[in-house]
Amino acid sequence: MAMNPAHAHHLGKPFRRIYVWELPVRIFHWVNALGLFLLIISGWLIGHPFTVGDTSVEPWGQYRFGWVRFTHFAAAYVVFFVFLLRLYWGFVGNRYARWSNFVPKSKADLLDLLDTLKVDILQIKVRGKISVGHNFMAKLTYVSLFAIFIFMVISGFGLYADMSDGWLPRLFAWIVPLMGGDAVVRKWHHIFMWPFVLFTIIHVYLSFYHDWVEGRGDISSMVGGWKFDRHDKLADE
Repeated sequence: MAMNPAHAHHLGKPFRRIYVWELPVRIFHWVNALGLFLLIISGWLIGHPFTVGDTSVEPWGQYRFGWVRFTHFAAAYVVFFVFLLRLYWGFVGNRYARWSNFVPKSKADLLDLLDTLKVDILQIKVRGKISVGHNFMAKLTYVSLFAIFIFMVISGFGLYADMSDGWLPRLFAWIVPLMGGDAVVRKWHHIFMWPFVLFTIIHVYLSFYHDWVEGRGDISSMVGGWKFDRHDKLADE
């Protein structure tokens, strides 16, 4: 007898496919991943410039650092507008994408947060509650990163405003005098880069970890959108 393609089996237990990550969410994810990678690398090079090639050539004869700066600015624009689209999708997407899903609403949600802390961070439990979408530890992490990202947008475009006639950077020109000058803004812009570096390392590790431990398609879901859940229990909260 042919197996229903809507189901999979793991260790003899029936699983069902659940469409979790819609196409726009997956596009946002991968564009942000590439954009943040380019921003981090180019931002680091801007803060720690180095010479490549013939140092006897006049600066006007080289444009390597110009390409670094262009990459940083172009990636900033792309990530910013993708962020705006993600904000919109948080109101029209499915329940796994909606902003209302990112706010703890009950004692069970707080217990889920504690359970994830014991499993993923403290590792005093081998396994915890399995969520189809993001667990609340991940949700609070994303909300925190969104707040940091807003500061990075304001400070980054504020620094760019002095060298640009564009309307978007000029909207944030007020941040430099407010914070006490370019040097101060650059310092904090650099400091708040590191939460994204740390998040990326932890995010990649936990994605593979949960995929291996739970066997529910965490990695492939960010390509196809589908994850797996026990067929004999409710999906998610």
